[in-house]
Amino acid sequence: MDKKTSSAPSIWRVNLTPAVIGLIPAAVGINYVAKAFAEGLKLPVWLGSLGTFLASMLAGPIPGAISGFINNVIYGLTLSPVSTVYALTSIGIGIAVGVLHAKGGFSSARKIFVSALIIALVSSVISTPLNVIFWGGQTGIAWGDSLFAVLVANHVPVFIASFGDEFVLDILDKVVVAYVACLIYKQIPKKMISYFKD
Repeated sequence: MDKKTSSAPSIWRVNLTPAVIGLIPAAVGINYVAKAFAEGLKLPVWLGSLGTFLASMLAGPIPGAISGFINNVIYGLTLSPVSTVYALTSIGIGIAVGVLHAKGGFSSARKIFVSALIIALVSSVISTPLNVIFWGGQTGIAWGDSLFAVLVANHVPVFIASFGDEFVLDILDKVVVAYVACLIYKQIPKKMISYFKD
């Protein structure tokens, strides 16, 4: 085996250090509060993946995916039962953020935007079938559902209309969350970040 390859750090390696173990519930809490805040104010975004973004950026895709999964389960048990099925979406988001961050996808404003679009696409691909099954294709966000209604009225297939509904919302949500997460990440001292990498 090539020595250089074997010694390269893997983004899939998970060291359950005290820092990582503490990060996961903190990320879950951030997700929970942000999502409840957005729903309470009826914002046109969900914000419920902020903690997932931070966990994936700090510790890699697996802790991020775990944080998102746990949040959806808890949120589903306490505030919105159907939220639990979207744990699958949160897993996808956590993995996408972790991989993109490791590849330098959050190193500049332009790259953050492109990464947010990719994450929005991942989220939409996973969420659309769930929206069709549980909500007839809608998302529960008024302006996105207005687009869905227009598309369906113009004889666009429900699945495609649902994807359009989800994707336009995901673009706004993930762009906002990506920039906020990066802003927070840049304020964290490098020494503290290293605790999650070791």
